[in-house]
Amino acid sequence: MRFIAVAALALCAALSHAQYPTRPIRLLVPSAAGGGLDFVARVVSPKVSEYLGQQVVVDNRTGASGAIALDLTMRATPDGHTLMIFSAGQVGYVAVSKSSRFDLLRDFTLITQISQAPYVLAVSNTMPVKSMAELIAQAKANPGKINYASSGVATLQHLVTELFGLTVGAKFTHIPYKGVAAAFPDLVSGRTQMTISSAASLSGQIRAGALRPLAVTSAQRMKTLPDVPTMNESGIPKFVVMQWHGLLTPARTPRAIAERIYREVAKTVQQPDVASRLAADGTEPVGSSPQQFAAFVKSELEKYSAVAKQTGITAE
Repeated sequence: MRFIAVAALALCAALSHAQYPTRPIRLLVPSAAGGGLDFVARVVSPKVSEYLGQQVVVDNRTGASGAIALDLTMRATPDGHTLMIFSAGQVGYVAVSKSSRFDLLRDFTLITQISQAPYVLAVSNTMPVKSMAELIAQAKANPGKINYASSGVATLQHLVTELFGLTVGAKFTHIPYKGVAAAFPDLVSGRTQMTISSAASLSGQIRAGALRPLAVTSAQRMKTLPDVPTMNESGIPKFVVMQWHGLLTPARTPRAIAERIYREVAKTVQQPDVASRLAADGTEPVGSSPQQFAAFVKSELEKYSAVAKQTGITAE
């Protein structure tokens, strides 16, 4: 009798997985409408809805550096009907936060990396440097005298720029702002001299000639900035750092459901209309498997934890 009961439960579970999804899917976005994460969520969700046969409803839940959305996701029923889009920024924050109660590898099922976008190191046009070699030489000759702007303490910009300093052996001074746009007046005037930010956020200032791009953080040059060398081409080997966007769902979500979501998202981001909309924002599709994505997130956590340990960066 016990064997029959267990078999019946297994059959019910298998049927449930096969029927997934049975109702609309909630996609939590830990940022406000109009931001980078929201943009990717809204570009991808219509096609994923079509492939899954159920509507994917975008639900913006801002606050606490993504902790509100993470908490809602962690507490949701692990049946694939609650997803969360997140980014390298959330991973960096969790890696350096002393108060974070989340373990991304334990508390969640990591589904897929949706997309990625390189950063651009740019300097104020008031800076008398034309290359990475000149920037590094000036920074080494004047430790701490070059100020760099970021969108806040423990943000990805902050962590990536400190990683850059550690990599090249130079000391820069951090000036945090409330968002990238808030930093532009000081960057343009030269009160701060450098930033490492997304190409999309800097494009207007670069086109206007107010900021000078010196290098991109991707392995290959960007199509939208073909004349700007990579860090590797600039003499900084293996410095490849990307802003990226991925999906997670509660821990204990059945593997078959996670695999189904991954397949449909991977198929979505390769569709020409979706890929072209992402490319217009400087973003390229990825669509990695759950296993690949879990290994990648683990490496990202380790990287930014090491940066925090060496620099003393913390987030509360």
